[in-house]
Amino acid sequence: MKLYPIEAGNFKLDGGAMFGVVPKTIWSKTNPADANNLIDIAARCLLIEEGNKLILIDTGMGTKQSEKFFGYYSLWGDHSLDKSLKNAGFHRDDITDVFMTHLHFDHCGGSVNWNADKTGYEVAFKNASFWTNDNHWEWATKPNSREKASFLHENIIPMQESGQLKFINRPDSDFLKNSELGFDILFADGHTEKQMLPHINYKGKTIVFCADLLPTAGHIPIPYVMGYDTRPLLTLDEKAKFMNAAADNNYYLFLEHDAHNQIITVERTEKGVRLKEVFSCEDIF
Repeated sequence: MKLYPIEAGNFKLDGGAMFGVVPKTIWSKTNPADANNLIDIAARCLLIEEGNKLILIDTGMGTKQSEKFFGYYSLWGDHSLDKSLKNAGFHRDDITDVFMTHLHFDHCGGSVNWNADKTGYEVAFKNASFWTNDNHWEWATKPNSREKASFLHENIIPMQESGQLKFINRPDSDFLKNSELGFDILFADGHTEKQMLPHINYKGKTIVFCADLLPTAGHIPIPYVMGYDTRPLLTLDEKAKFMNAAADNNYYLFLEHDAHNQIITVERTEKGVRLKEVFSCEDIF
C-alpha cells in the first residue's frame, strides 16, 4: 500500500463558526484569524494505492462554482486537485474509487465538473465508483434548512445520473469492518448524518482520515465543536470516544482541514486528551 496526500486547495472560514461557543481569545492561540475573523483552512485529500485500486478520499471544493461563490471563501495558495495528482504520478482518469466522507461542498465538489461546453455537469473521474451511504445520501438530497447551502445539487446528483454511485451499508454498530475498499470505517452523526471516517492500516500504524470530526489540531479539546455541526451534543460524545481511542491506540490523525498541521498524534493528560506530536505526511508515508 502507498499513501499520497492530495492538496485540493486552501480557503478561509470564519473562526467563530469553526469553533462554536469557544471564545476567540482561546481559539485564536492555535488558529489565528485575519482582520475579517477568517482562519486558514485546507482541503487535504488522501490517495490510497493498493493493488489495482487507486482510491481517493474526498475531492475538495472543485472549480465549477461561480466567482461570487468562491469569493465567500477567500481562496489562497496554489494547490489544486489535478496538480497534486500529477505530482503523485497520476491522472484523474486513473482513479478507480472516490470515497466521500460526506457530501458537503468542500468535501465532494471536485467529484463533478462542467461538461465541455458548460451546458451541464459530468463526473470528474470517469472510471471511478463514487462511494457514500444511503442514509447520508437521503440526508443530502433532501437537506434540512441548516445544511441546505452545503449540499449543492450540482455536486451530488450527477454522480447518481452517471450510474457510478455506490452505497456502503452501515452495520448495527458505529464501526464497519470493510473489505471492499480495504479500510475500516467509523460512522459519526454529530456533524452531519452518517459521516464516514476511514481507518487505514498502514505499515503497522492506524491512519485515521478525520474529516470534520476533528477539523484541525486546534479542535482537540472535546468541547471545541464547530458551529456547523447539526447535533453538537452528539459530537461531544462521539469526539470524546474517538479522541480517547486515538490516545490509547496511538492513531495517526490525518487532518483534512488543518492548513498547517498534516498529521498528529494525541495523548491523555490531566487536562484531557491533548496534542502529542505533529508530523508531515513525508514523515509517515
